[in-house]
Amino acid sequence: MTARIFLVVVAALALAWGSPAAAAEKAAQPAAKLAPGQAFKDCPECPELVVIPAGIYIMGLNAVDKRSQPAHRVNIAKPFALGRYEVTWAEWEACAKAKGCPSGGDDDHGWGKEGRPVINVTYFDAKNYVAWLGKKTGKRYRLPSEAEWEYADRGGTTTQWWWGNDKGENQANCKDCKSKWSAWSTAPIGSFKANPFGLHDTTANVFEWVEDCWNDSHKGAPNDGSARTRGDCDNRVIRGGSFYYFSKVAQAAYRAKNPPAVKSYWLGFRVLRELD
Repeated sequence: MTARIFLVVVAALALAWGSPAAAAEKAAQPAAKLAPGQAFKDCPECPELVVIPAGIYIMGLNAVDKRSQPAHRVNIAKPFALGRYEVTWAEWEACAKAKGCPSGGDDDHGWGKEGRPVINVTYFDAKNYVAWLGKKTGKRYRLPSEAEWEYADRGGTTTQWWWGNDKGENQANCKDCKSKWSAWSTAPIGSFKANPFGLHDTTANVFEWVEDCWNDSHKGAPNDGSARTRGDCDNRVIRGGSFYYFSKVAQAAYRAKNPPAVKSYWLGFRVLRELD
């Protein structure tokens, strides 16, 4: 091909690609595949997300109480994206301003809102927030299932906390973790190092709502990572512990419950976004 013909072909392709039909075709093509560990946001005011890889793990491993047993194998067949941090006040208030979150997040307990996780939100408030994100971005946002949450919290580890079997000091914000916020208040997001999947504050700071109805144990739990939609749905599962509770409550296998309409200064959430 001569240089002149080559230039003509390139110009023709450029014109064709710039046409409305070509632009629509380009927009319809799938986006580049997101790699595990990659961080991204769907909009400026959206939570930052981290891609969590597919994998298999033992849910309830090393559990010390019966309600977190029996340990069982769970297969997370597809990658998903999870909030790098707990949802913040700023992110919440963007939803409230847009009238997507008509209730909740009305009291910072006098600690201030700058950089801190939103608190005093019910399960229903959290569901309103993920519905707003989905409508705003056109993506599938939701609360994580309990199984997805524990898998992400462990980050491929098998110990009581993702960093080991000794709680140590200043590893997280729990009552006996010896951080400067312990037993006093929430900590600003990202105050402690990330787990192996790149997530912050899955251990303590605030408990986090997940999707599941409460069941007294893992007996009969699905092995595909899906949420349990049967059981005591007058109570919902919460995970991760908080600044107000001792470190044993923040162990990876530990599970607790809360009525979905009840809010607290030690309770928030993070979001999951399904990947295409």
